[in-house]
Amino acid sequence: MTEPTGQPAPAPAAAPRAAAVPPGTAGRLTRYRVMAFVTGTMLLVLCVEMVLKYVFHANGVDPQTGSPLPVLGTWIAIVHGWIYVVYLVTVVQLWSAMRWSLGRLVTMALAGVVPVMSFVLERRVHAEAQARLG
Repeated sequence: MTEPTGQPAPAPAAAPRAAAVPPGTAGRLTRYRVMAFVTGTMLLVLCVEMVLKYVFHANGVDPQTGSPLPVLGTWIAIVHGWIYVVYLVTVVQLWSAMRWSLGRLVTMALAGVVPVMSFVLERRVHAEAQARLG
């Protein structure tokens, strides 16, 4: 095409291209989704345990001997803690592969400690990542 002056029309500006994502990002996304679900589930179990322990004073008593049982949720808190560490590793892996902002990293990390947030954020992160992975 030419303009009325006889000069060729300038080429249209190329659309900004999204940064390429490294191979293996789909696997990182899958690992993140699994860990978000596991972390969220364990956090809900921990919250139920805390309510039982501190609101209803259900420390556990052996019905036969009357002696107190080990604290109900000690192992739940420990397991959740270690699962959260694995969750953080998957968050950092996905975040670095997708080249998201630091705010997204902080939000994803907080999702493991705010009840139900990991389920909600996982859906959003998955949708956005799928769109970029095409």
